[in-house]
Amino acid sequence: MKTKVTIRKPVFITMCIIYIGVIVLGLVSPASFAAAEDKIVVFACSNFAWAYEFLTLALILFCFWCMFSSKIGNIKIGGEKAKPIMSRWNWFVISLCGGIATGIVFWGIAEPVTHYMSGIPLFPDIKPETAMAAKLALSTTYLHWGLSEYAYYCVAGIVIGVAVYNMKLPYRISSCLYPILGEKAMGKFGTFIDILCVFGLAGGVSASLGEGALQIGAGVGIVTGLTPNKMMWIIILTAVVITFILSSYTGISRGVRFFSDTNAKIYMGLLAFVLFFGPTAYILNLFAESLGFHLTHFFEQSLYTGAWNDGDMWPTWWTVNYWSWMIAYAPLMGIFLAKIARGRSLREFTIFNFLLPGGFGVLWFAIFGGASISFQKSNGAIWQLMSDKGTEAAVFGFFQNLPFTTLLRIIFLFTIYISIVTLADTMTTTISSLSINAKNAATVEPPAKIKIFWGATLSCLTFVDLATASTVGNVSGIDATKQLAITVAFPLLIVMILLVISGFKMLLNYEQYNTIDDPEHSIVSKKFIIDYDIDDVVDGIEETIPEEPKEA
Repeated sequence: MKTKVTIRKPVFITMCIIYIGVIVLGLVSPASFAAAEDKIVVFACSNFAWAYEFLTLALILFCFWCMFSSKIGNIKIGGEKAKPIMSRWNWFVISLCGGIATGIVFWGIAEPVTHYMSGIPLFPDIKPETAMAAKLALSTTYLHWGLSEYAYYCVAGIVIGVAVYNMKLPYRISSCLYPILGEKAMGKFGTFIDILCVFGLAGGVSASLGEGALQIGAGVGIVTGLTPNKMMWIIILTAVVITFILSSYTGISRGVRFFSDTNAKIYMGLLAFVLFFGPTAYILNLFAESLGFHLTHFFEQSLYTGAWNDGDMWPTWWTVNYWSWMIAYAPLMGIFLAKIARGRSLREFTIFNFLLPGGFGVLWFAIFGGASISFQKSNGAIWQLMSDKGTEAAVFGFFQNLPFTTLLRIIFLFTIYISIVTLADTMTTTISSLSINAKNAATVEPPAKIKIFWGATLSCLTFVDLATASTVGNVSGIDATKQLAITVAFPLLIVMILLVISGFKMLLNYEQYNTIDDPEHSIVSKKFIIDYDIDDVVDGIEETIPEEPKEA
């Protein structure tokens, strides 16, 4: 029997009004659009950088607690009788590729080379273009793209997953705040929280789409000789929307799974190629030294705010920017990850959504970053290309130092494109799920028309942001995407803090919230409980999983 789906008007209509207003403002008065972004960024980072950084450490602590606590780690998303709905490989690649977005393919070369050439104010005695600068550069990327980053996704997924599938609350982000807000989380205040989360994610996704459009444009320009411009961005974004629309009709079971599997295999192939055809010994030696530096200075780098120097904007444009990006993504990425993790324990969830992808991020930057620093040290071409054609051109300059340059560039263009499509598909699915009312909203695939609408809206916002940067001229295209991420994530900072507090309370008192397995002793109000149909899985997402051997 087909589930009846209706529009959740408070969320859908409010977000339509907000984003149509933002898009119109950006088109009609780009200077005002850029000025508004700039003021929010300065206010957020000047006054609350400490909050972003303490929050990140709290999230890491939460993940390790779930991993090593026998009591908490054994809790299953969906209850004791829940069974996994996909293989570990498919689960891992969807979790990995859905969370990576365009990040590592954009910054894998650009960030380590930038830090190596420019230095970091936190360590003024470490001069650019030195051996210590190389270690510091990679250590910084491990902070930004390792465990700290994935802690956001992981904690959001755990807290939302337990709230929806174990406490049996409605499929909404606000449900995870029930332990600390009670019935208020289910009322108007909860709806307001959901609106904030959709607002934040839509802006975060638009920023990532902007990075992807810039990088594809730069790659096409280098391969073909064409000059990237607004028309090229429109063509790229239109192609992305069309591709993800076709994917959306197949559902998570085929579209996202296919793109994620393809993406993951290309990532691993590229890693192996660069490691074996690049300066292998240098990569491995620098990896060992930079990892040691990272472990030694982890807390110092994690809590760097630039407090002693009012003009120090490095934390704003790097660490706080990344945590803003994660805050924008975390709630809706979490609800998506929970959706595909039913039947898995919290320990498994932490391993597959925190430890493994965080380790993959470190490995990626160790290999690509180490090789790029080696090439930069040898000929200086990468930094020169970044200066001439923009940060987005870095990776295409990198491939000049390897065999099969043209082929690698084309493969990488395809990789970026697939990354954007995977991102757009997974996140528009999640936004759409929060925009509808349905009995089984936690399991039903949202209507394609809703997903198409959100995909088109995000693409329009992306174009406005990039066009505004090029029109106003105060910031580069990549800085515009950073400003957008920080701007939309700032209101969500308090939501993430509340989510962590609620998560600790929920799991410490799990017996009181275990509605799925012990409804008689659950303190969750019966009027909010949703009886999800266990067999009503997401559009064929369920697959046959071989029985795992039982412990003796």
